[in-house]
Amino acid sequence: MNKSKQLLRCSMITALYVVLTLLSNMLGLASGVIQVRLSEILTILPVFTPMAIPSLFIGCIISNILTGASLIDIVFGSIATLIGAIGTYKLKNNIRLAPIPTILSNAVILPFVLAYSYHIQTAIPLMMIFIGLGELISAGLLGIVFYNSIKKYKIF
Repeated sequence: MNKSKQLLRCSMITALYVVLTLLSNMLGLASGVIQVRLSEILTILPVFTPMAIPSLFIGCIISNILTGASLIDIVFGSIATLIGAIGTYKLKNNIRLAPIPTILSNAVILPFVLAYSYHIQTAIPLMMIFIGLGELISAGLLGIVFYNSIKKYKIF
């Protein structure tokens, strides 16, 4: 694939991540202890191309800025997405396990971000469960549905 097509594909992934996060934000699901970011469905894309990794990372940074996240959340929330995307890429040959890095990185990192940055008093282990469940829905279940659609229609 030539560089122009790669740049276009990366830009589209980034933009789609931002749009889906803004939609989730409008529904009250983009941040907080209970969150199901629709954009996390896209975290399955590194299975198809490593170019999705920086696209998801940049999309998360932009999304966190646009939704009014704290600087700590912008940095560490985006790093959680980056870690998840890299892990997904490394597990690309096992689609059943591929969403797990995203689920775990967000479930482990975000509760500390919420507690420290937003002074949320909910117990860290409880936040890990809630955030993990939200990621299981978006990155896990919906991500696998998205993966199957991409495979069926040969988008990548």
